[in-house]
Amino acid sequence: MTMSTPALGTLEHIPLRPFGRVIEAPGGDAPVGDIPVDTLARWTEESRVLVLRGFRLMDTQEFADYCRRWGEVLKWEPGEVIDLVVEDNPRNYLFASGDVPFHWDGAFVEADPRYFFFQCLDATAGAGGETVFSDTTAVYRDADAGERARWERISITYTTEKMVHYGGEVTERLVAQHPATGVPVLRFAEPLDPDRYKNPVSVRVEGVDESEADAFVASLAERLHRPEYCYAHDWRKGDIVIADNFALVHGRNAFTGPTSRHLQRVEVI
Repeated sequence: MTMSTPALGTLEHIPLRPFGRVIEAPGGDAPVGDIPVDTLARWTEESRVLVLRGFRLMDTQEFADYCRRWGEVLKWEPGEVIDLVVEDNPRNYLFASGDVPFHWDGAFVEADPRYFFFQCLDATAGAGGETVFSDTTAVYRDADAGERARWERISITYTTEKMVHYGGEVTERLVAQHPATGVPVLRFAEPLDPDRYKNPVSVRVEGVDESEADAFVASLAERLHRPEYCYAHDWRKGDIVIADNFALVHGRNAFTGPTSRHLQRVEVI
């Protein structure tokens, strides 16, 4: 499928499996800002994950300013743009070389981000570290009526150490509605074992017997990890990725060797 825009000429649309879309521009240096925001937002809503290739990377301030065209940018303690690199002595599991379990961004802030954006400044081929997205709308859609009814009754409380303005305790209904489409989504984050992860997260399930809570969490995590619901993005230098933070949960595979990967992330409320 191809389409034309006045500024960019022909864009190639390449479907990903089981969901997602690559938008590739000819020439390798197209300005992403020339595509109307409402067009990209529609494509992201349709595809869940949008991978832009052949577009010019932005400097840090330009990246933040571009994302502001989509809405209010969430400001973290380090700033609006977070540099994601593997550190020798990481302060948080996000900067370690191990895996990152499924979660949604902004669970412990006042307003959940609607979108999150990445740009890949550097990447190491074959070193692992794929970002994995799971489509919770499809997980809910494929569940039977009894499972859906059970999920509707469940709330989960997440607790992690308070660090600056992030952390503490938050309770979320397991089933919520997507703010744009109204379709059911799952708000779920996997618990983090304190023996394996810095800044671990504990979960407490309300709506199931206490004796069944651990099995319920494990079963839901297993379902979200099934291949038919997951797209694993293998990063290339120059990738710009836009993802739907409400439809998806996401995590990261562990790195399998040394890596120079450098992502920048911005979140839009």
